[in-house]
Amino acid sequence: MELIEFTPDRNEYAYTFGGVAPIRRIKPGTALRLWSDDAFGGALTSTDDVSAEKVDLRFVNPQTGPFHVEGAEPGDTLVLHLVDLQPARDWGASAVMPFFGGMTSTDRTVSLQPPLPDTTWIYHLERERGTVVFQARNSDHTVELPTNPMLGTVGVAPAAGEVRTSLVPDRFGGNMDTPEMRAGSTVYLGVNVEGALFSIGDGHYRQGEAEACGTAVEGAMTSTLIVELIKGHAPGWPRIEHDDAIMTIGSSRPLEDSWRIANADLIGWVGELTGMDALDTYQLITQIADVPIANVVDANYSVAVKVAKDHLPRASKPFDGIHDHLRDLARGLAGA
Repeated sequence: MELIEFTPDRNEYAYTFGGVAPIRRIKPGTALRLWSDDAFGGALTSTDDVSAEKVDLRFVNPQTGPFHVEGAEPGDTLVLHLVDLQPARDWGASAVMPFFGGMTSTDRTVSLQPPLPDTTWIYHLERERGTVVFQARNSDHTVELPTNPMLGTVGVAPAAGEVRTSLVPDRFGGNMDTPEMRAGSTVYLGVNVEGALFSIGDGHYRQGEAEACGTAVEGAMTSTLIVELIKGHAPGWPRIEHDDAIMTIGSSRPLEDSWRIANADLIGWVGELTGMDALDTYQLITQIADVPIANVVDANYSVAVKVAKDHLPRASKPFDGIHDHLRDLARGLAGA
């Protein structure tokens, strides 16, 4: 398997899905090892730094890509297997920013409240222990938290020539901010344009469900992944498969519509896999689904609806077992 390593120059960062020329052309079956910058573009390095002074909101959430996948056409399924995610710095940054986050007034939910104070936290990575250190700014508390590296943003170019900011999730993927996007996951995305034009970025060293304040432990990441292509069978919304579960991601507003999108897509997918009637599938998923909230801070909110494979009767392998195949290939990659 060919392994291509790529680190973008700052002037090669992408800040949208769509509207950006491909940075590389690759063939299906290629492995990539990619460096991506943190959501702040490395601007916050100290607790003395504040976003209003250091972060240019025109240039946040930089993506590495897009990559043109040879042979990918609208209606196909792009498959990305995340082999390994490694923090690329020894620190990560998080921040509370004025008028941004789930527990403050925003430009969408307006009130007369004053903005929250612009505040930065720096988390130092204890690489050997696999932890990051939270140190309270205004209180006496320090705790080591296990790292859980993930990619906040994985997506393809949207349909109909649209250009969408890398801050927004939608049916093309994008800034879904789900901790399910971790090493060992296989991601399925519907192709909308020739070449798919996928990008990744927004590495998080850890994040709680929902990303409540709007920022995780944001950090540069080295991501190893395998790229594959399935002709046809494009899912309507992003899908993820682990060794033990399958899930769908819906992104919209309000939050319950995100859940409805993901729930409906999962009912359809499970019905296809098992041959069960739609109402029986609806009933079963009602009893077995987990619903991790991915984020409630982006322009669209994202929700995952997830079911354990063990509960699915007569289930065939999703996409003819490509997840298991890619897991086997991943074992042969250095650093996996």
